[in-house]
Amino acid sequence: VQLQASGGGLVQAGGSLRLSCEASRDTFSSYAMGWFRQVPGKEREFVAAIYWNGGDTYYADSVKGRFTISRDNAKNAVVLQMSNLKPEDTAVYYCAADRLVPRVITGDVNSWGQGTLVTVSS
Repeated sequence: VQLQASGGGLVQAGGSLRLSCEASRDTFSSYAMGWFRQVPGKEREFVAAIYWNGGDTYYADSVKGRFTISRDNAKNAVVLQMSNLKPEDTAVYYCAADRLVPRVITGDVNSWGQGTLVTVSS
């Protein structure tokens, strides 16, 4: 499945951004989806994941209570709503897809989006 991420930008600390990831396949609804982020010089880290039917969600401790992942299977899209952003949230954000949630959480997936840059100023 091909993924296209969008919605990044520059925001002040405490602000909000909404990232979107659209998938190319009609079988999107059978995939678990997730978001990762990466800062130059560091490993890509898990941010959030959502089960294929939206019934279960998973978050990194660093974003719990501030980020919300959701999906719209009719639109083949997954959304990451980010609130109360902090400078340490600055990174390139990537969406990921796999049929198995554990693989999405660990990043062991075959499908990645191209990344969208989020910059949070202090």
